[in-house]
Amino acid sequence: MGSATTQALVASASALATTPVDLDTARELFAAARAAGQSPALGGALADHAAEPGARTALVGRVFGSLSDSARSLLVAVAAERWSSAADLVAGIEELAIRAAAQADTADVEGELFQVTRVIADNPELELALGARLGDAGKKGDLVERILQGSVGAGALLIARSVVEQPGERRVRQALERAIAIVAAQRGRSVATVHTATPLTDAQRDRLASSLSRTYGTPVTINAVVDPEVVGGIRVQIADDVIDGSISSRLADLRSRLAG
Repeated sequence: MGSATTQALVASASALATTPVDLDTARELFAAARAAGQSPALGGALADHAAEPGARTALVGRVFGSLSDSARSLLVAVAAERWSSAADLVAGIEELAIRAAAQADTADVEGELFQVTRVIADNPELELALGARLGDAGKKGDLVERILQGSVGAGALLIARSVVEQPGERRVRQALERAIAIVAAQRGRSVATVHTATPLTDAQRDRLASSLSRTYGTPVTINAVVDPEVVGGIRVQIADDVIDGSISSRLADLRSRLAG
């Protein structure tokens, strides 16, 4: 990610903070991201460094004039920024859509999305079907909606369906994990994925969250995974940081040293 894109993402998030949105706004932004992603000409024009910002924002009015005032104003804010590439602009619109859904839905969206990743991880055939490059995107979205309907809230369902329909170059679970991190960031939190051999108690979860929050200086949400391969101890991942205190890790390290 280039520095231009980093600055553009910050500016887009700032625009969202002052814009009233609902889930329909998020839905419109997801549709705009798909349109820009599926049309190299449109995505390229919106991210064209050589064009004046006014020309790019005018293009938003012509192409997305039927959208709500909120969605259109956010897209104008996106087009006014400088992006490192057209692909980054498309990803930026999608990130804005995820943030809008998180802002509009007060439920535990990141926790519900994490459960979606576990459903997919536990069903290899489902993951294969959703990840097939040649599959119809709309049918994949319908499949996800049928599976999740009633088990997650409207915000998580919208994000999951939209991400599955357009994962980009990422695997579906990777795309959902990115969405979880974006939702958490929108709410001023970080997400820790914790692998243990046995389920954490509520008290253990609370202590771990408090400890990680002090370490990282921000509230931390715990997503727990029961993983028999951990054997004992705990494995924690926050963004690119991995804290591995599991017995299996220590055994693997010992085997490596003996073999080396």
